[in-house]
Amino acid sequence: MNSNPRIIISGGGTGGHIFPAVSIANAIKELCPDAEILFVGAEGRMEMQRVPDAGYRIIGLPIAGFDRKHLWKNVAVLVKLARSQWKARSIIKEFRPQVAVGVGGYASGPTLKTAGMMGIPTLIQEQNSYAGVTNKLLAQKASKICVAYEGMEKFFPAEKIIMTGNPVRQNLLAHSTPHEEAVKFFGLNPEKKTILILGGSLGARTINQTLTEGLETIRTNPNIQFIWQTGKIYIEQIREAITAATGEAVRHPHINAIPNLYVTDFIKDMASAYAAADLVISRAGAGSISEFCLLHKPVILVPSPNVAEDHQTKNALALVNKDAAIYVKDVEAKEKLLPAALETISNAEKLKSLSENIAKLALPDSATIIAKEVLKLIKE
Repeated sequence: MNSNPRIIISGGGTGGHIFPAVSIANAIKELCPDAEILFVGAEGRMEMQRVPDAGYRIIGLPIAGFDRKHLWKNVAVLVKLARSQWKARSIIKEFRPQVAVGVGGYASGPTLKTAGMMGIPTLIQEQNSYAGVTNKLLAQKASKICVAYEGMEKFFPAEKIIMTGNPVRQNLLAHSTPHEEAVKFFGLNPEKKTILILGGSLGARTINQTLTEGLETIRTNPNIQFIWQTGKIYIEQIREAITAATGEAVRHPHINAIPNLYVTDFIKDMASAYAAADLVISRAGAGSISEFCLLHKPVILVPSPNVAEDHQTKNALALVNKDAAIYVKDVEAKEKLLPAALETISNAEKLKSLSENIAKLALPDSATIIAKEVLKLIKE
């Protein structure tokens, strides 16, 4: 292997793509400190801030996703795709990577397609139980395909598949704050059961609406506590709803006008949030599910209906079929989510069995396993 291997990592768009990408980069650096890593993302997307925050250089492509509802709008998208492939080619010519890694998201398509056409070995990481269109196309030229679910040979050539699991944020696994201390961190009572509500980095409309309409239920169950991450775009309307429900102006930045409810737009210390939680309510993104498995967290999954190929429902059912999670449909959330959560949190046996069953699905050391495969491709 060259003393300074050069690697491109491409993808992003959401935390679910960015966190695994950064974890893989960190694992490569641990194994090979001299490695030069360049990220390629999409202009204006979350990765353009989060990747430099993690200490890596990133270049953005002028790429956008296809509008499946208004097909006529895709003329501009096709122009951006052509420009992105041209820019990806010039990035690759200048950086001269020995391998390109795709983690999903808009930018991974043009970057990995161009790398493959230029004879550079590629590795793709498919996080979901149902492969996306981009990765199915990229698989034809990919050298290795890292997956997190069984049965992925229905999408990809079996001889290229490696079962690695999804990399998660390393700081979550290194965390050692005790449950009691973590609960106190959020200003709550460690003697009471705590439900953590997550909508992903951008928030989840249905989950937020369900909790907003259920504020009276929350208030009238003072022995159960809630930590609620709303996402930035929903925080103001939720603040107003709590003011209307309590008659109190809420205090910034965290809302605690209701004593058993902690609300914030974004939880920076997710490790403490997980340590505090006896039960989690979440969307069914692949990265989040991997975290729940590794941390043995009982979870109620409310898959987002607004994702390609409805892959979140398929992710959720992969757990539900092994009695490792509870599933509530998005359209039924307002009616069923809070009752299911209150029933589950009060059932110690159910919490224990969910925790034990989800723990069996954990695949540890995913980032290191993928990093070793990346470095192997350079050797070859």
